[in-house]
Amino acid sequence: MTRWRRIYYVVPVAALAIPLVANEYLLWVVNAMLVYSLVTVGFNIVIGNLGQLAFANTAFFGIGAYTTAILMVYLGFPYPLAIVASAIAGGVAGLLASVAALRGIRLYYLAIITLAFGELMRWVYLHGDKVTKGSDGLLLPPASFFRIPLDSEAPKFFVFLLLTVLVIKATSNLMRSRIGRAIVAIRDNESSTASLGIHTARYVVLAFVWSGAVVGIAGAMFAVLTERVLPEAFGLTEVIIHFGMVLVGGTGSIVGSVLGAITLTALPEYFRQFPGMDELFFGAVIVLVLLFLPKGLVSLLCRVSPVFNERYYRD
Repeated sequence: MTRWRRIYYVVPVAALAIPLVANEYLLWVVNAMLVYSLVTVGFNIVIGNLGQLAFANTAFFGIGAYTTAILMVYLGFPYPLAIVASAIAGGVAGLLASVAALRGIRLYYLAIITLAFGELMRWVYLHGDKVTKGSDGLLLPPASFFRIPLDSEAPKFFVFLLLTVLVIKATSNLMRSRIGRAIVAIRDNESSTASLGIHTARYVVLAFVWSGAVVGIAGAMFAVLTERVLPEAFGLTEVIIHFGMVLVGGTGSIVGSVLGAITLTALPEYFRQFPGMDELFFGAVIVLVLLFLPKGLVSLLCRVSPVFNERYYRD
């Protein structure tokens, strides 16, 4: 077993002790870290690994959250089935978002189109009153995971940790496979990749679909974490937060995605006790990291050990 695999399994096992020392509020923050870890991992697939400036992640996030809420509220779906449905819905949204990239739209044009997609979905959440309840949002019924009631932060933590570990492991395996190598090759030089006989369009679609599915699962987790799904949670501010997590952690790195999510969830939360300082600190962290660690926080770990320098990491 390689050192990377040992680290991958040791960290989640050590995290199992967190509920023993953390109160409900701290556990809520940790659960938010797990949610945003998946958001950032999914977003990084398109931004860092595929190299496309696409910002449809908030659309995927909102679609995942609302899919879970609608299925549980109106159809009485159990939470595990709602998670699967949210992953499928996010994947379908990723397929739709990939259409713009397949038509040769790149850079700022792709960014604007995918931003518009997210804002269009937020308009749907706001004005689909009969289903989404508009600005009041959808209040989720009590959720359970295979008969484990998610009525406090501790059981949510164990379920979220399990989902996060499984999804990150699946994403890591995907990126180490032939599919992942093709995705990274497209990022490095799409024309050269196509000249080798690789069907680039197919892998662009796969990257968007997987990204949408991962972020859709994060949306399902977010719905249960907040217990009420509101349209305002999926606006342009959320785009900035997600993008900041990718940049702070390190583009193209799964480890960096987790570091970025932890940093920009925990530290601004700490500074909320100083009114107005959380936004200031959020901006300061991004500026300082971009100035002094342009490759993200994961570059510090890469200096300690090359085991953190993933093959698909943008070096």
